[in-house]
Amino acid sequence: MLIAALRDLQWRKRRFVIAIVGTGLVFAMTLVLTGLANGFRVEATRTVDSLGLDNYLTKAGAAGPFLGSSPFSAAEIGQVSQLSGVETAVTLVYGSSTMPSNGTTGNVNVFGAPESGPGMPKMSSGRAPSSPDEIAVSSTMNKSLDQDIEIGSRTLKIVGIVHDSTALAGQPNVFVTVTGAQQLLYSGQQLISSIGLRGALAHVPDGFNLVSKSGGMEDLLRALSGARKAIALMAELLWVVAALIVGSMIYVSALERTRDFAVFKAVGVPTRSILAGLILQAVIVAILAAALGAGLSVLLGPLFPMRCDIPQAAFVALPVVAVLIGLLASVAGLRRAVTVDPAMAFGGP
Repeated sequence: MLIAALRDLQWRKRRFVIAIVGTGLVFAMTLVLTGLANGFRVEATRTVDSLGLDNYLTKAGAAGPFLGSSPFSAAEIGQVSQLSGVETAVTLVYGSSTMPSNGTTGNVNVFGAPESGPGMPKMSSGRAPSSPDEIAVSSTMNKSLDQDIEIGSRTLKIVGIVHDSTALAGQPNVFVTVTGAQQLLYSGQQLISSIGLRGALAHVPDGFNLVSKSGGMEDLLRALSGARKAIALMAELLWVVAALIVGSMIYVSALERTRDFAVFKAVGVPTRSILAGLILQAVIVAILAAALGAGLSVLLGPLFPMRCDIPQAAFVALPVVAVLIGLLASVAGLRRAVTVDPAMAFGGP
């Protein structure tokens, strides 16, 4: 039966190749969607990790130190720095601004932090900004050192480059001093978004919330929750499409092999052997499609304007899911095979 199944694959190779290519494209898009959804988290994780802080203090009622922040007076840093367990406390400013680019206007994520303290990431080239009119930008902006750049209503000089620093689906991060961020976002008012901490805070002062590093990551992802759910739903639908492609191909093949199945039954071939042949065909198609999909996803991912980080676990899970899809698809052909009357083997053409 296994040899017969392989011969059938050879005989109908054109149809099977079309099914492999179609299913492979579906698998590739599924992996790309998984990479896009994972890219949101990778961005947030890398951005928050680069700040080098353990926790954040926000005003009570604020959802987080970034998107969910509520500005408060910078003077409150004094009482926080004296609290037990605090090793370092720094003022932080976060907000969004605009930047003209190629005749259009794009958004950038503005981070304000002290020049030498935590909160300012390491520079891949240049140095951290030390005055309000200086800025460090993400390498994804393709800017060079000493170049002037317009952010919001201000023109700043680039003194540092941060490697591949983005958030919120590919928006570049820029870093300025706290004073520079206040001038850019708060019209110079002495307001901050949060207080970044190093160390284990013994107790949270009244009127504040303590947000962990993981909480900061979730805060950066807050605006993308709808997009992440939509992408996850699309990925699930694509798995169904892949199963339907393989299943329809196996079912059509089973319809054309009705006389073969009748002969097999007439000579005493058990149903489980017929099922094994159908499973072999479906699994071969699914595995080859998974291999093709994995290769295509690597090529297609960089073409998207957002970060596409396909996790290694997705590549490992793909062949497993492909085999399960193959097993599910073979059921459609089996239902046709088991209903074949062995008497058809002795009928006319």
